[in-house]
Amino acid sequence: MHASQRDAEILRLIAAQGFVSFRQLCHGLEASSATIRRDLERLAGEGRIARVRGGARLGPEAAAAAERLAGAPFEINRTRQAAEKAAIGRAAAALCRPGEAVIIDGGTTTLQMCAHLAGLELQVLTNSLHVISELLPQPGTRISAPGGAIFREQNIILSPFADDGLARYHAAKLFMGAAALGPRGLMQADVVLIQAEQKLMDKADKLIVLVDSSKLRASASFVVCDLAAIDMVVTDAGATASEIAMLEQHGVEVVVAG
Repeated sequence: MHASQRDAEILRLIAAQGFVSFRQLCHGLEASSATIRRDLERLAGEGRIARVRGGARLGPEAAAAAERLAGAPFEINRTRQAAEKAAIGRAAAALCRPGEAVIIDGGTTTLQMCAHLAGLELQVLTNSLHVISELLPQPGTRISAPGGAIFREQNIILSPFADDGLARYHAAKLFMGAAALGPRGLMQADVVLIQAEQKLMDKADKLIVLVDSSKLRASASFVVCDLAAIDMVVTDAGATASEIAMLEQHGVEVVVAG
């Protein structure tokens, strides 16, 4: 397991439990005690965790940041590659079938699907207040949302706990954005998103990732899943032949919008 993946799992466990023991990390991460100790010392030095007897908890800087997500606020990100995102959203909506249950993860690209879903009589589960607002005027669209805390800058609902209302939900398709998409997989800038998005992935038959072509050349800190877990990517005409070939070589179907 790469160091960044161990970091993500350590922070995820601490966020979910409040505390994680040294023994739990050694067993769960399948790494040596020396490696785990170095990871904890490095994360503590960065202020992301605090070392305590027998394990670690959130550090003061991480605790203060827990109510906001890394990355640009939603309204700023919404203006970036707006035309490309609009084309991607339109193409993604065309993949939905009347009456389907789908999940739409929060994001500025997935939001662009909403205007094109009217009349399909979909059952939509979403963690995004922006998506809910866009879908509310559609009388035939049924809307569900998980339980959790609202992160204001992104208007997104996230929860580290199991009792968030998702246990009995299942969808044909999950539409998800990303901070970056490359050979290492789908990546996000904030560890808080990882657990929430992995839980959504478990509830859908098919994962469809919506990313403008700039995300194919971007980088981010934390891996959500590898490319083998992705069924389809919808991107724009700015994607290069080599970028498309890289995805296809991993068994990912690529749709170029617009």
